[in-house]
Amino acid sequence: MVEGREILLGVSGGIAAYKAAALASLLVQQGARVTVVMSARSQQFVGRATFAALTSRPVETKIFSPQRHPLGAHIELAEKAELFCIAPASADFLAKAACGIADDLMSTLLLCVECPVLMAPAMNASMWAKASVQRNIKQVQEDGVEILAPSSGWLSCRTRGPGRMQEPEAIAAAIHLQLQLHCGAKKT
Repeated sequence: MVEGREILLGVSGGIAAYKAAALASLLVQQGARVTVVMSARSQQFVGRATFAALTSRPVETKIFSPQRHPLGAHIELAEKAELFCIAPASADFLAKAACGIADDLMSTLLLCVECPVLMAPAMNASMWAKASVQRNIKQVQEDGVEILAPSSGWLSCRTRGPGRMQEPEAIAAAIHLQLQLHCGAKKT
């Protein structure tokens, strides 16, 4: 179902960014055309070269790149996208999304895309439990974003609890489902 589809993969800052590399690889193996958009913070966890090698495409990080995207990366990438998946979706990114803040390429793209949007949150269990985070989750869901809730398990902060990003296979399955529900036949 993903073969030949244009998928934007947004990677926000968090240790779960390493799973986004596995997700990108899995989607490419399934025949998807994957363009990775990284926040500045995500680049502190996984390098751009990793995603470029896995997708055979340049990694997008800048709103303004006139030589590559004369109309603006947020416009050109949004026009081609058939699905936008943000994995991991950090607490910071969820807050931006809930409030409509557009201060980097990933958050600006979120406001421009007209395709289905799927977010796979990942964060510390205490952060996940905060009322503000839950309000933001509710708001983005009301705005039409599909949330793939985190699972419980071992977290990088050496505790157990909810906040662990879903595994790449589960996210890929959710992407397949969203494409089936919202996109039908492949764009030509």
